[in-house]
Amino acid sequence: MARRLRVQYEGAIYHVTVRGVERRDLFGDDRDRERFLEQLGGAVELDGVRLYLFCLMRNHVHLLIETPRGNLSSFMHRVQTAYTVYFNLRHQRVGHLMQGRYGAALVQGDNYLLTLSRYVHLNPVFVGRMRGLPLKERIRRLREYPWSSYRSYIGARKRFEFVDYEPVLALVGGRESRRGLAYRKFVDSGIAETDEEFRVIVAQRGLGIGSEEFCTWVKDRHLDLMAQQKRLEDAAFRREGRWLGEAAILAEVAKNLGLEPGQLEEGWGRGWARPLAAKMLCKHGGKTQREVAALLGVKTGAAVCIQLRKLEAALKGDARLRAQAAALEERLARLQLASGEQAKHLVFKG
Repeated sequence: MARRLRVQYEGAIYHVTVRGVERRDLFGDDRDRERFLEQLGGAVELDGVRLYLFCLMRNHVHLLIETPRGNLSSFMHRVQTAYTVYFNLRHQRVGHLMQGRYGAALVQGDNYLLTLSRYVHLNPVFVGRMRGLPLKERIRRLREYPWSSYRSYIGARKRFEFVDYEPVLALVGGRESRRGLAYRKFVDSGIAETDEEFRVIVAQRGLGIGSEEFCTWVKDRHLDLMAQQKRLEDAAFRREGRWLGEAAILAEVAKNLGLEPGQLEEGWGRGWARPLAAKMLCKHGGKTQREVAALLGVKTGAAVCIQLRKLEAALKGDARLRAQAAALEERLARLQLASGEQAKHLVFKG
């Protein structure tokens, strides 16, 4: 069966779902869940995605994200590949872990975005025997559920660094200092109200979640893609020239570290030069870890992944390295802004 084309553009908001193959578990234990969140946070940074919220269930995951760069496919490829490699190695298995392609429905925003956030966060108390528990018990279980962003939204735990809270909380309204409480009341009330009408909308969502006009717009964009593409693969409505070329990135990394560009390919041994280059190629060049491996003369994308994890750990404890990386980030960000290569992209005005 042909794969459905993705409608992608800068600033798009998606409800993403990832499910285990044949409805099998995605997580064996809490260590797996922690690793998934670690890799999710890394992908958010590398791909410049805004993660509004998440919810990890036994055999599926919900994400609500915005893609300022119009790069949903590369972001999800990074998340799914990294976690599958980890899971298969740890549990000594082979083959697919996730069921086909991830689901991704465009979200209109505003009230739909706020209500969808409630729908996602309520998932833990709308499954199995949870449905039959008394209301107060379901509320207690919801507030104690550790594997979603809900507790950090309502101040019950420290906020995740990779979650962007303000867009959803701003939709609640009221004083900023009391938005967490207002959001808690809004979500808790959904347990009693059940959001049945909205749940039907999500279940029948197709390509989009929003008004009839918005869903028609999304469908039209999808039909445009089908007409334009001769091959069945992901396609995007986005600004071109967003990424920097690898030569420019490697030159800046080498300059920042006082090296010649060719020295970056001579081994991992010279401090953090190549891990820094790998990170910048992913984040500012839009490269996959496999592509970075080929550029830097590394055997596999998994080796790149390991070095990126070591780099992140080192950045937390090394102030000098952190300042060096920040200066490099700032320089590359300025180069991206100065590139000025603009192209048409589609924006729904409904």
